[in-house]
Amino acid sequence: MSNNNSSLSHEKIETNNFLMIVLILVVLLAGGMVEIVPLFFQKSTTEPLQGVKPYTALQLAGRDVYTREGCYNCHSQMIRPFRAETLRYGHYSVAGESVYDHPFQWGSKRTGPDLARVGSKYSDEWHRIHLTNPRDVVPESNMPAYPWLGQTMVDETVMASHMTALRTVGVPYTDEQIAKAAEEVKGKTELEATIAYLQVLGLALK
Repeated sequence: MSNNNSSLSHEKIETNNFLMIVLILVVLLAGGMVEIVPLFFQKSTTEPLQGVKPYTALQLAGRDVYTREGCYNCHSQMIRPFRAETLRYGHYSVAGESVYDHPFQWGSKRTGPDLARVGSKYSDEWHRIHLTNPRDVVPESNMPAYPWLGQTMVDETVMASHMTALRTVGVPYTDEQIAKAAEEVKGKTELEATIAYLQVLGLALK
């Protein structure tokens, strides 16, 4: 049968918007089934790397600040398996490091350096100065300053409910950890919480 008479000729597909959209969706669905679904059953993507623990209440509060302030818009947390990346940042990122991250911070946007292995790279004092006014430690930095973090207290009233919600999606918080969450962050500033979060990034994988 010639192409002109075929019920699904290129011409018919390319001139019928609805048919084109349907066929594209079918292809995407099939590709997703083949590429994505198996990942849900691979231990390397669903089980935590040895040494990876859920964030403490203070670290979790800091992660909330990190997300709220849009830090992920300039900093990725995903080191790719290329020599130039591993030489600069360290071991490439693996899925088992991020199983407790909701949402995860992987990405490709780098106005600033990748932070996947920033934990313990700098002192708490360095981070305090850097977050308050980045140019005090990195003169050429175009990162905005966040001086209010040192003056704003962590809201301890929301931490227990936040951790309970995370437990429903698989983060293994215990009843004891949830019960002590408010006390752990009470009297802490958002600056202290953010530093606590940054200082734990990437430590599980040596």
